Amino acid sequence: MIASGARWEADPVRLAEPSPTDPTLADLLPVLRELRPQLDLELLRAVYAEGHPQGLRFTGVYDDTGTCVAVAGWRIVATTVAVRRLYVDDLVTSDRVRSQGYGAALLRHLRTIARDSGCTALELDSGTHRSGAHRFYFREGLTISSFHFRETFDQVGL
Repeated sequence: MIASGARWEADPVRLAEPSPTDPTLADLLPVLRELRPQLDLELLRAVYAEGHPQGLRFTGVYDDTGTCVAVAGWRIVATTVAVRRLYVDDLVTSDRVRSQGYGAALLRHLRTIARDSGCTALELDSGTHRSGAHRFYFREGLTISSFHFRETFDQVGL
């Protein structure tokens, strides 16, 4: 359940962190595909199976009908920059329930995990074209702290 003080349009709401082999991982896929359309269930399971030993976790938020409405993919990593940080790979709320508090509550949950785990920071990258997401992050108190540079290579299978 969500900590008291969280604002939800629909209650009760639950959080779940499926394992890579949990059948409920499929519940997260429709929401994740809104951010990562290239994912299918087979690829999600393969990425999660490889990433789980590296710390990758997924947290899903379910509304009162039992439908997954928001998802975060995250991991705690040791770095020379932050010593220990919670890095958010994915943070997405279903378009149909956006601006109803689900994303904010999920971010609060991740902040709690970060603090309880001794992290010095919660960090994420967001595509330059995602202005709506940027407004949300600014509203939630996140700041732009650096540039992220990238070079891509031919896709390799898992």
